[in-house]
Amino acid sequence: MVTNEPSEVGGRKRTLAVVGIMLAIIIALGVLFTLMVYALRADKPSAGGGTQEASQYAYAVADAANGMKLHYLATKPSNVRPEMIHNNVTLTEYTGINGGFFYGEQMLNIAVVDSLPVGRSQGKYGDGSENVRYARGTLVWDGALDKLNVQIVSKASELKVKDNTRFWAQGGISMSIGDDAGWEQRAIAENVPFPDEDRLRSAVVYDAQGMLYLIVSETKGTLAAFREAIIEKVGGGKLAGGIFLDGDGSSQLRSSEAKLAGDNRPVVQMLRVLK
Repeated sequence: MVTNEPSEVGGRKRTLAVVGIMLAIIIALGVLFTLMVYALRADKPSAGGGTQEASQYAYAVADAANGMKLHYLATKPSNVRPEMIHNNVTLTEYTGINGGFFYGEQMLNIAVVDSLPVGRSQGKYGDGSENVRYARGTLVWDGALDKLNVQIVSKASELKVKDNTRFWAQGGISMSIGDDAGWEQRAIAENVPFPDEDRLRSAVVYDAQGMLYLIVSETKGTLAAFREAIIEKVGGGKLAGGIFLDGDGSSQLRSSEAKLAGDNRPVVQMLRVLK
């Protein structure tokens, strides 16, 4: 008598083995997928931009004798860079203040990092590679020397640094710290807008130790009143230089301690505190 039982048993075993292997593969793929989902969730910034919040800075608010109220962030210049945002500073995920002057989508001041204009994707005009139409005070951090200075230039290519791959520069209007007699004429020569009107104001200055201060006023005042308030209240009487930035409704600041939105307009570019 012939029987197929041994072959049938072998077939069942093979079938069970194949099913087992397939189940193992499915389980392994499921575990891998779960791990990928958790990894993506961990990398995704929170809705509040928590991953972008800086902490390596000091915040202060000061009331000057002339009535100007200042908010400022103090940090090392290596912890700052110009950044394009096309938004109100308070609506970004970043810590910092507004940058230079602009018209529409074009920057009218130098804003470069390591020789590259921050708006290089826009093309040449208004990309941050020049102070349009005027030679203007431009704050430069020379990363190779870890030094700050103000240079009056028209184009970023005219800036003098030790290593052109290790610096940033922000254009504005010369504040001429230390030149109380001639600062106003220098600012007028650089075509500063509305110096005698009461406007919101912003600036960036540095002291003799190389500390950087990003400043926005909460109250309105003339350019002279703003400068006077900065010299009185910022840097402990040891300021070495600085520039005025865009003002009025563009004067904006964002930090964990304060948010100043100006008149809620978007700006093209900001000075961002990185960490």
